[in-house]
Amino acid sequence: MAWGDALTSASALSDLGLWLGGLSVFDATAAAVPFLWDLAVTDSVAGRSGVVQLLQTILEQANPPRIGVQYAAHRAVLDGRILADRLAGDGDVAVQTLAQDLVAAIDNHVCEACRPA
Repeated sequence: MAWGDALTSASALSDLGLWLGGLSVFDATAAAVPFLWDLAVTDSVAGRSGVVQLLQTILEQANPPRIGVQYAAHRAVLDGRILADRLAGDGDVAVQTLAQDLVAAIDNHVCEACRPA
């Protein structure tokens, strides 16, 4: 993903999406999110817009039986708010547009797992 061409990157991102947030968030999701933020802000990475999209997907996914896992995954995305701001001004229009959507999603995020006790 980090060093491949566009096709390799897209394939790797698709696989990551299935394992990290396509259907639910998992234990590995929270650990992987900082790596995803690194990929999103690295200009040489092909498919950065897809990475930003995956971050938003993770923020939108749940895991009701494992609310702590859901909280950790969401918190990892929410903690990247400063990076999302940076991406919202990116020179790549696709990245910029998706990052603006992600900023809005972060700012408006409310879910049972993240609601203050």
